Amino acid sequence: MKYLKLLSLSLLFFMVTSFQSKTTKVIFFGDSITQAGVNKGGYITLMQEELKSKGLEDKYELIGAGIGGNKIYDLYLRMEDDVLSKNPDVVVLFVGVNDVWHKASHGTGTDADKFQKFYQAVIEKLQKQNIKVLLCTPAAIGEKTDHSNQQDGDLNEYSKIIRGLAEKNKCEVIDLRKDFLAYNLNNNSENKDRGILTTDRVHLNATGNRFVADKMWAAVIK
Repeated sequence: MKYLKLLSLSLLFFMVTSFQSKTTKVIFFGDSITQAGVNKGGYITLMQEELKSKGLEDKYELIGAGIGGNKIYDLYLRMEDDVLSKNPDVVVLFVGVNDVWHKASHGTGTDADKFQKFYQAVIEKLQKQNIKVLLCTPAAIGEKTDHSNQQDGDLNEYSKIIRGLAEKNKCEVIDLRKDFLAYNLNNNSENKDRGILTTDRVHLNATGNRFVADKMWAAVIK
């Protein structure tokens, strides 16, 4: 009887310590913006540095899974190898810029209906594995504040699609499209098309990486 009691206490202690020490694995799944996020000064690296400064580096494992030029169907095709095989607890979907941008820059892109279908398929596959999914709206293709960026209309449409998918699938939204517009309204009085949060209208500069890191942190680190 005494042996069983000790065994039960040992098992309880093991379960409690295992639960307390569990590391939350977070994968940021996206395109070149996320690919650059793991570089020095990138938004993922900045988050990792903040975790360390707060003594939380053992609580979260942050993984970047970004590939330049990727669109939503690219994510769908590589999610098994680059995401599901790593057994994450949380996946942050940050895609959509190339689906819009490449319509003008490469004569390609993703039609809105196909974008929605592939995005829904990605969400469903992740949620079937009990993975928490966070959705990001694509931030910018040009930083002008007077609605004169060439692809503002499409970018707003695709962001609206993502917000709708978030509501349908009960996912949290990190609304970078909305946040970038608000930041530029307050900090881009000269109506520049780049240089406020981006280097080239799309990819993040130092301020942009810090800005995105803060928004991601608020949604991911609980």
